[in-house]
Amino acid sequence: MGDGMAGMHHHGGTGTLGPYSPSAALGWSPDWPFLIGAVLALGLYTVAAIRLWRRGDKWPVGRMIAWTAGLGTIVLVTCTGLNDYGMVLFSAHMIQHMVLSMLAPILLLLGAPITLALRALRPVRKGSGRGPRELLVALLHSRYVRVVSHPGATIPLFVASLYALYFSPLFDYLMQYRLGHLAMMVHFLAVGMLFFWPIMGVDPGPHRPGYIMRILELFVGMPFHAFFGVAVMMATHPLVTTFTDAAAPPGTKLLDDQELAGGITWAFGEIPTAIVLIALTLQWARSEERQARRRDRAADRDGDAELAAYNAYLAALDRRGRAADAG
Repeated sequence: MGDGMAGMHHHGGTGTLGPYSPSAALGWSPDWPFLIGAVLALGLYTVAAIRLWRRGDKWPVGRMIAWTAGLGTIVLVTCTGLNDYGMVLFSAHMIQHMVLSMLAPILLLLGAPITLALRALRPVRKGSGRGPRELLVALLHSRYVRVVSHPGATIPLFVASLYALYFSPLFDYLMQYRLGHLAMMVHFLAVGMLFFWPIMGVDPGPHRPGYIMRILELFVGMPFHAFFGVAVMMATHPLVTTFTDAAAPPGTKLLDDQELAGGITWAFGEIPTAIVLIALTLQWARSEERQARRRDRAADRDGDAELAAYNAYLAALDRRGRAADAG
């Protein structure tokens, strides 16, 4: 049983897949840990949102849609034929990697799950220890989270997930085991969440850089990503041994497929960049608007004292100017 075949057996398949086509890739083929995880995540989120709505609090439906879409993209790449092809085709695996590390995290973060949890979980009564809410707050304030969510950690992690995995024997090693493959997929998702968490800035976290810094963080990570895609496209030999001619769908040229995998990686970087920039621009505009409203309210309260003071200052300058002219 070769390495390429090892991955094929966990779905109970015969190890031979038909030709690669969109309809074959989108066929239902559940990977249970991901399916159960997604259903649970949707259930918990819905319960929390309903708890807020019942209380008469606002929780935007848009956030719920983003969260659901994020989970939907995870299910789409882990519970369909794409997951089976991802075992034997580099290009199919790369689609999974890109969606899990760059598209799903952004959508999930737009759902603001931490904010929702903090608002939906009830604080425990004084003196009765720590409940889930207290533990979550403690975790958010912990040194560990401060370190792993710092750009100094998230950017190298994000970049290393690409280079260290595919340009070393690590990928081939992990792909031999069902658990290795699962761990790799979860890692893609986790690293994506960590990388985009401070950048999206929807949820509270230890690092809240300003808008300019967040856009810079995004642009520091992306060139490495694009360069990796180009490196894979240009490679003249197979980078990994997992994908073998024997296991590949009939008519597949492995080097062509590897080139396609690199192209997918290179092109995919544009999608999250665009989504993040749009989201940041909207947040920025909204925060400016909020500040303007705050200034207006302050002006109403103090009877435009600031403006009056400024006018008085101008009048004083004017008087001084006249006195100087007269002198």
